[in-house]
Amino acid sequence: MVDIDWRELYAHNQAAIAAAGIRSPLGVPRRHRPATASGPRRRSHTDGGVLVHVPRDLDPAVPVPAVCMLHGCTQDPSGFAAATAMNATADRHGFVVVYPGQPRARNAQGCWNWFLPAHQQRGSGEPELIAGIARRLIANELGPPVDPARIFVAGLSSGGAMALILAVCYPDLFAAVAIHSGLPYRSADDLASALAVMGRADATRAPDGHPIQAAMGKHTRPVPSLVIHGTADRTVAPEIAQRSLAQLMHANHLVAPETCRHDPARPSDQRQGRADGGLRYTDKRWLDTHGALMHESIEVQGLGHAWSGGVPGGAYTDPRGPSASEAIWAFFSQAGR
Repeated sequence: MVDIDWRELYAHNQAAIAAAGIRSPLGVPRRHRPATASGPRRRSHTDGGVLVHVPRDLDPAVPVPAVCMLHGCTQDPSGFAAATAMNATADRHGFVVVYPGQPRARNAQGCWNWFLPAHQQRGSGEPELIAGIARRLIANELGPPVDPARIFVAGLSSGGAMALILAVCYPDLFAAVAIHSGLPYRSADDLASALAVMGRADATRAPDGHPIQAAMGKHTRPVPSLVIHGTADRTVAPEIAQRSLAQLMHANHLVAPETCRHDPARPSDQRQGRADGGLRYTDKRWLDTHGALMHESIEVQGLGHAWSGGVPGGAYTDPRGPSASEAIWAFFSQAGR
């Protein structure tokens, strides 16, 4: 069985970006970009292996939202925070960010083990460890008071796959999910099937929403979701984004048939755009019968396996795309419970 050489893929990604002539950090919208990457309005600290970022000007008497960010393979919390510029987004909009880290003892390349059954269910493995971080947020152990109804989870690649696992296994903790270049829930059950589904969407072991409905158990409810993917992704096939979206839509219809009747081919609205960095994208949104935002899909033309709109030179980032960090927060701010 052939393993993935993530460092080779990373080098190819950086070479492609360099060839495009990137010279400035376009990932953060220009009109909002802070003067420096470590300005006085932000502070970060590590607590029990978790990187925590708290904007300095938060009112300590007012509970704030929180976003749990899960890195991809070969990344770590501090590198992921720097690459995505999510801390700058948190400073602009006023929310806490936590970055759990995957120890190399659990996975030699720092990947979350999303493809193993032991880490695809509530109450065990990596999902339970990360859920424990959300509980610490609620208990005010990691920073200022956090609104328990506005804790969200997002991730890239293996982190995107694990973010989805958390959202469906702990819908009582996480209000919504953002999956960047990730994979459907229970689409693999070992490394061989993981490699297969990453290369070919129809190799998924879970074609519909029934596994999600089962995973929710007594906490069943519709889960708002944002899916971001690049059309030039050579690591996780671009069509997998549609599989993830369709699976989540079907699961939401199973648990709330009266309000969630969505078809991936029929969005409520759709728009085309072009990022400051030059890449074009298509943004589609689906509303429930009450008019609430339930699903969103952002397809970025020419984006590889990289965080859209990230900083130049970061691990798995491409500054040419629209800012995924800003898009994720915009979705979370609208699609709470």
